[in-house]
Amino acid sequence: MEMSQEHKDALAVERRQARAIKAYLRALETTKPGRPVTKETLEQRLAKVNERIQTSDDPLKSVELIQIRLDIEQAISSLYDTENLDELEAEFRVHVRPYSDRKGISYIAWRELGVPAATLRAAKVPERRRR
Repeated sequence: MEMSQEHKDALAVERRQARAIKAYLRALETTKPGRPVTKETLEQRLAKVNERIQTSDDPLKSVELIQIRLDIEQAISSLYDTENLDELEAEFRVHVRPYSDRKGISYIAWRELGVPAATLRAAKVPERRRR
């Protein structure tokens, strides 16, 4: 069975919404208060792990260190430049209301994840109070 153009367009909109929301949420993760995870600190950890891999004479320790290296490399590749947080937030605000409506995601769920209340208000995500 072939999909209609309308269905294809709807799927494209959903993918665009999901990408914008995911990008903003990932950027928020890197700007949480506390000890920041920066590219520089991850690169320092990576250098230390690489050095330990080179000097390890225990094959089991080496495989653990290789996995740590892979995890650090993944973390580095998934870091978002916090300088474009405003741009990511603007895209998030455009897409979060229709996404929330379609998926049944509440204001409270977004808040628990760390999305600022001001961002949700600007996006007109309704704040439903528990009864």
